[in-house]
Amino acid sequence: MGKKADGPLSGGDIEPVDLKAALEERYLAYALSTIMGRALPDVRDGLKPVHRRIVHAMRILRLDPGQGYKKCARIVGDVMGKFHPHGDSSIYDALVRLSQDFAIRYPLIDGQGNFGNVDGDSAAAMRYTEARMTEVATLLLRGLDEDAVDFKATYNEEDQEPVVLPGAFPNLLANGATGIAVGMATSIPPHNAAEICDAALKLIETPDASVDVLLRYIQGPDFPTGGVVVEGQAAIREAYATGRGSFRVRARWEKEEQSRGGYVVIVTEIPYMVQKSRLIEKIADLLVARKLPLLADIRDESAEDVRIVLEPRSRSVDPELMMESLFRLTDLESRIPLNMNVLSGGKIPKVMSLRDVLVEWLEHQREVLVRRAAFRLGQIERRLEIVAGYLIIFLNLDEVIRIIREEDEPKQQLMRTFELTDVQAEAVLNLRLRSLRKLEELELKREFDALSAEKQEKEALLASAQLQWSAIAAEVRAVRETFSKKTKLGKRRTLFADAPNHMSDVIAEALIEREPITIVLSQKGFLRGMRGHLADTSTLQFREGDALKLAFPAHTTDKLIFLSTNGRAFTLGADKLPGGRGHGDPVRLAIELEDDQDIVSGFVVNPAEKRLIVSNQGNGFIVSENELLSGMRRGKQVLNVSDNARLALALRVEGDRVAAVGENRKMLVFPLSQIPEMTRGKGVRLQRYKDGGISDLRIFNIADGLTWVDSAGRTYSRSEAELFEWSGDRAQAGRLVPKGFPKNGKFVGR
Repeated sequence: MGKKADGPLSGGDIEPVDLKAALEERYLAYALSTIMGRALPDVRDGLKPVHRRIVHAMRILRLDPGQGYKKCARIVGDVMGKFHPHGDSSIYDALVRLSQDFAIRYPLIDGQGNFGNVDGDSAAAMRYTEARMTEVATLLLRGLDEDAVDFKATYNEEDQEPVVLPGAFPNLLANGATGIAVGMATSIPPHNAAEICDAALKLIETPDASVDVLLRYIQGPDFPTGGVVVEGQAAIREAYATGRGSFRVRARWEKEEQSRGGYVVIVTEIPYMVQKSRLIEKIADLLVARKLPLLADIRDESAEDVRIVLEPRSRSVDPELMMESLFRLTDLESRIPLNMNVLSGGKIPKVMSLRDVLVEWLEHQREVLVRRAAFRLGQIERRLEIVAGYLIIFLNLDEVIRIIREEDEPKQQLMRTFELTDVQAEAVLNLRLRSLRKLEELELKREFDALSAEKQEKEALLASAQLQWSAIAAEVRAVRETFSKKTKLGKRRTLFADAPNHMSDVIAEALIEREPITIVLSQKGFLRGMRGHLADTSTLQFREGDALKLAFPAHTTDKLIFLSTNGRAFTLGADKLPGGRGHGDPVRLAIELEDDQDIVSGFVVNPAEKRLIVSNQGNGFIVSENELLSGMRRGKQVLNVSDNARLALALRVEGDRVAAVGENRKMLVFPLSQIPEMTRGKGVRLQRYKDGGISDLRIFNIADGLTWVDSAGRTYSRSEAELFEWSGDRAQAGRLVPKGFPKNGKFVGR
């Protein structure tokens, strides 16, 4: 037999690996790579690696603000080839965003060409657009050539790139950042750089300053598209103290008067990151769907600036109420999250408070200052060494010339004769003859004195923490002047205001188009809303074996109350009812009504009116209709019932007397004032019965008398004097009903 080939069954070179351990290890490596290298910004310069590499590559290409533009394709190619081994589209998208003044508060790139717009249109292809850095980007790079930060090898180890930029201004807070990593995300809105600098200066002055102190300088976010923040101060403070929160931002609008007393609303600023075209499209869709009854039309008259025209349905419409309805349903109001999850020290993902972010940025500035000072001190010492050598040879020019002309090893001879160092001797040998002038000697002496003074200054700076913080404060003040609120770039764009205190029900009503309807409930519990107010309900059609139970007029903006036999009150919006083309839908689909219970009464809520709630056992109380409202499908328990008790009547309170008729055909008339007003309970006894319960009840004005209608349609009336023998106090038994009272025991005999 031949030799058996190696394979999975025979072992071979295959190494068994635990799947769970392998997945954990490799997914963790992927997660860390995503967090560190792609999603989270560094707290020190506020940049992700791709942004940092773009700015660094543009610096190498010498695309300074005063220089000419270069094609974006050239920039993207350099970034991708030297520093960022990812797709060109991702690099170009990052470059484009850094140039969009509606997406970033302080653009780092000055773009020339089509770089997109607030409508959501994409930028042109990179072969058509050009770019260079802005002054803001140069601030981030300041000191990069002075050993301010560490460098590391690029992905192919052919070049070097900065680990972090010096970041002379607080870019993380000024421009914000967004990103999604594995298991974590970041979302930091942009802020006003001048305000951040003021807060940083306060922190330098008072290192233990609290968030509350810092918020005296930082009002809140400052979005590039403006808008109005309507978040409460307590919520803003909590967000900055914890590093997590959100801000409600609304569009800025103004009322513009028109002819004949009309007006339109002009929206001049929209919330951050909202695309104008999609915003207008959504409002137009809601308008067609008749979900914005206060709005008649919308037009986009924008040019360079945003100008959205909103035309009200009529000039009587309250503009604030119309805008509130739009804020509720559209992106004219949006919520901007705050989640300051950043890389602390460039290594540790951490949610930081406002104070933590400023402290770490200032510590980074101190490190940059010390490294730049040390670098400069080294340059000064090297130059002083050379200048000192020059001054020595100027005192002995003839001898120096002789040594250079005659000696075989002039460098060694110069070092021995004048006690020069190797560096000094090399510099003397490289000195040009044109420099051997008396005037040049004077210049060297002045340079030596100036460098000596600067050396003492740098040494003092490196030795004193107080001097270091003073120097940082001076730099921060200079940056603050660059971003001064007096300049066009630094002027605050986002304002702060309190949201109008409109009642929720008023706004909800404004979102519904007011139309007359008739509420129809059948005996089998089918509910519908017929268009218009029906004067004659006899023409209504029902399913076979069904008939009318309740019918009353309403409007689509009304709230409806339905009372069930178990004493619960259910609330429905009239606009939510099915239309009248069919037979309606079962009321149990809208409310949680038990199978053995039924609807007793239904009516339109009027908060100013009251109802007398009565059980079949003759107990009752008065309750405000406003107290019957409930936002839950299971309703609200109003009348407490037990055993065989159930809710029987719910009458509108209009009068000063109550006439109660029992199933024993006894009637009692007593003052309405004897019935208490409650919000919930069993109530008090209205009429006493030996057997049975209540049959009917009526509330009337004693001055008008008590009326009823018999089965033949005849109307009877009894005056106050004629009702004397039936008058008494609540809870009495009463007397047999008057002559002519309907046999069914109801005040309406048919």
